[in-house]
Amino acid sequence: MSSSPVRPSEDGPAAAARGLLFVVSAPSGTGKTTVVERLVQCVPDLALSRSFTSRTARPGEIDSIDYNFITRERFETMVRTGAFLEWADVFGNYYGTSAADTERELSTGHDLVLVIDVQGARQVRSRCTGTVGVFVLPPSFPVLEQRLRGRSKDSEEAIERRLETARAEIAAFSEYDYLVVNDELGACVDRLKAIVLAERARLRSMRRLAEEIVQTFTRKETHGR
Repeated sequence: MSSSPVRPSEDGPAAAARGLLFVVSAPSGTGKTTVVERLVQCVPDLALSRSFTSRTARPGEIDSIDYNFITRERFETMVRTGAFLEWADVFGNYYGTSAADTERELSTGHDLVLVIDVQGARQVRSRCTGTVGVFVLPPSFPVLEQRLRGRSKDSEEAIERRLETARAEIAAFSEYDYLVVNDELGACVDRLKAIVLAERARLRSMRRLAEEIVQTFTRKETHGR
């Protein structure tokens, strides 16, 4: 059983109040999570979606704040019941986005950002209309490798696996609406902020307000003397 498609934004006044759904992807080590965390701090009414994952929490991570940490068994049950908008097996761990949580945020008019990998982004695009995709690029492969090794968290085998995955994922940049290079954190955040503000000004987002303004030009107002 699958959940109903989520429709974050469509033309027409009835749908104009719904939030926009942004999907941000990048190869591991590009810094996409850090960039989006900074973004939601400086853009009002923009929230970062919290994923479910089957992996154990890393030092400093808090359940229900950084991720929703659950068992593999529970995750697989949620997959079978269609609870996820998208999900993927990433380096041996499950990650997924709740369809219900996403719908709740969008229906209240809040714009939402999903930070997910390429395969998850493809699932979202296949189920949602009006999704805005942003692909974050590292300045180069050597810079990405340097960043991954600088983390000092992963084994050599894990680093090589991530680099090999990055080589495959980087080719997917053409599937996205916008491209941003994370060469400097502040500048990258500014570029993403510009994208969010531009999308909020598009006709599909502004139609309801524009039609309300137009109504004031066509109504005959009664003014007192």
